[in-house]
Amino acid sequence: MRREDFPALEQTVQGEPLVYLDSAATALKPRAVIDAVTGVYARDCANIHRAVHTLSQRATQAFEATREKARAFLGAESTDEIVFTSGTTESINLVAQAWARPRLGPGDRVLISGLEHHSNIVPWQIVCAQTGAELVVVPITDEGEVPLEQVEARLDERVRLVAMNHVSNALGTVQDAAEIARLAHAAGAKVLFDGAQAAPHLPLDVRALDADFYAFSAHKLYGPTGVGVLYGKRALLAECEPYQSGGDMIRSVTFEKTTYASLPAYLEAGTPNIAGVIGLGAAIDYVEGIGRATLHAREQDLLRYGTEALSSIEGLRLIGTAKRKVGVLSFVMDAAHPHDIGTIVDAKGVAIRTGHHCAQPVMERFGIPATARASLGMYNTPEDLDALVRALHEVRRMFA
Repeated sequence: MRREDFPALEQTVQGEPLVYLDSAATALKPRAVIDAVTGVYARDCANIHRAVHTLSQRATQAFEATREKARAFLGAESTDEIVFTSGTTESINLVAQAWARPRLGPGDRVLISGLEHHSNIVPWQIVCAQTGAELVVVPITDEGEVPLEQVEARLDERVRLVAMNHVSNALGTVQDAAEIARLAHAAGAKVLFDGAQAAPHLPLDVRALDADFYAFSAHKLYGPTGVGVLYGKRALLAECEPYQSGGDMIRSVTFEKTTYASLPAYLEAGTPNIAGVIGLGAAIDYVEGIGRATLHAREQDLLRYGTEALSSIEGLRLIGTAKRKVGVLSFVMDAAHPHDIGTIVDAKGVAIRTGHHCAQPVMERFGIPATARASLGMYNTPEDLDALVRALHEVRRMFA
């Protein structure tokens, strides 16, 4: 990885060199990904699976090559288990409506944690309202962790599905996904993991985790927006009812009857984001070329550096101090609203996120309306964190 691979870092913001610390929201894109996407529109701009001409064949080949890359990236058994979606949000909604809704009824439960992104709360609220099932929440600790004994205590024969994040977007907490899956399966439940924040930071193996469903988004993995992956065990995907209908998910159509295509086309109605999927393939190639273990070790060094640096600022309090974390530093400062913090540090060329991070129950748990959040990507350096610290001292001076 070279910082010069990321064109966005060549610019200045407010007259200062850009320091980008908002990768948990969306990661910057390396030139290899940008070139892959523009190359589709410049050279292979054709629909896939539906024509014999050369452009369509090339686009189809590159699209399906990404499916194999995603399979290998996740450690899935078969490309039949890889469904392309618009992102983690759609992937979770697909499972909620196509798999869970036909199977849930009054008395059944869906178990989530107090650490979830709205995208792993609202779909389950909706499906519970549709079916009469109950949504049960496992509380989190002051450190921002989900105690496994609390998960186990809520698992009984009524729980049909456990849906939890692998890594928290708001706090960076890394959950013990393998143990959560073990506990769920011991109770007879299936398990879905929101892997949006895990995919850019952790080596993944869905078979080792024994995940039934696993979802992630391309844009947090240095790929394009509007693309995601849903992994599902083949037998479970085969149980899904049609989530959307239309082109490419059918085998044959008459006015009397429609028969459906096999997996995964059965769950991929309509023209997909072809260039985006091919861009995801380029992003996976880029990340794998560096090595996820290498990236994780480097990020952990930066996380320790940033934690120590921010902790030294008087009046700053870190929110989320789990023992296992990825590169997310959420914090509040005395007298300064997070939005004010974000505005002031932006004036110094530093991009961070402020707000509830689509995790309002997490904010409520800590009794705050919002946090400021600095999140790390592969392009970040200790000097980036030093720039953030200097900008935060300016915040402290202004609000003293």
